[in-house]
Amino acid sequence: MKVIDMHCDTLSALLELRKEGKAEGLRQNSRHVDLLRMRESHYLVQNFAMFVVLEGKGDPWEQVCSLYEYYREELEKNSDILAPVLRFSDIEKNEAEGKLSSLLTVEEGGVCRGESGKLEELYRMGVRMITLTWNFDNEIGSPNFLSELKGRMREKKEEWRNGIPGTPQWEEIRSLAQAAQNAFMHTPNLEKGLTEKGREMVERMETLGIIPDVSHLSDRGFYDVLEVTRKPFVASHSNARKVCPCVRNMTDDMIRKLSGRGGVMGLNFCADFLEEKPLGEKNPGTIEAVVRHAKHIADVGGIEVLGLGSDFDGIDTHAELPGAQSMERLWEALRREGFSEDRLDKIFYGNVMRVYRDTLA
Repeated sequence: MKVIDMHCDTLSALLELRKEGKAEGLRQNSRHVDLLRMRESHYLVQNFAMFVVLEGKGDPWEQVCSLYEYYREELEKNSDILAPVLRFSDIEKNEAEGKLSSLLTVEEGGVCRGESGKLEELYRMGVRMITLTWNFDNEIGSPNFLSELKGRMREKKEEWRNGIPGTPQWEEIRSLAQAAQNAFMHTPNLEKGLTEKGREMVERMETLGIIPDVSHLSDRGFYDVLEVTRKPFVASHSNARKVCPCVRNMTDDMIRKLSGRGGVMGLNFCADFLEEKPLGEKNPGTIEAVVRHAKHIADVGGIEVLGLGSDFDGIDTHAELPGAQSMERLWEALRREGFSEDRLDKIFYGNVMRVYRDTLA
């Protein structure tokens, strides 16, 4: 077994711990991903995202530069077992030397503020994949979670939490809060996609050798990326909307179109993107739900479109897949459901390796 995981937020999680005075690093930590568990679990490549929040966290470019400095420190500390990926051949070289590979990504294309010079600077840093948006509009495009619906959902949830359980008024407010949550989770953004500047930026990414990542991007934006690009692109951490109707997941048509382009989508272990629960009910996450998504995606788009994108350290801990140590457990669950070893190899690393071969210089 070999593993390539297209998305985790471990760098951001560990940098936050450092700011709190907690001395944990990439080699070994209490979060979802560390190098020792990766090595034990036969990882080939981990994509490490520099996750940036556009609103309320200061200058986005300063955020990404801080994360980059932290990443460089951790690479130096762990150079005996970890090496960066700047081109496809680095993966093979690192494996031959017995090292894990790290591919640096950015989760939030808004860090560039629409400036191609910043895009080129990210490339020089070693960034080889960019999630075009997170949950805010930026100069590149718009996300699928609509901000006006998010505000309404938060307002109703707050009213419900502050109510008196069991009263008729509380039950009524709960019903309204559930409706607001459903509207937010189920209403795709069909109007706003890539901006004109965004189209330019995506074209420049493809020229440089940075893979566009459409996870979080609006439905309209997905089709804009399909139109603008020629090479494979990815949805690094997105599931199937037919199985779980959250708009963070991909429609069947998107899955087919992504497959037709030679792209890959990564199974996301976020419980709320795997299976919906009623408002207030705990959603711990199950392997069974991950398997359902895997089977549906393979049926719709073919086995070649399916990969892994755990979203570790960016999500609440999944009860049955709590960290990097869990990949063999997922392998076995899929094997029991009829996936052959050849098909599992494609899901766990082969399909993403093909994308990297086709896109990285």
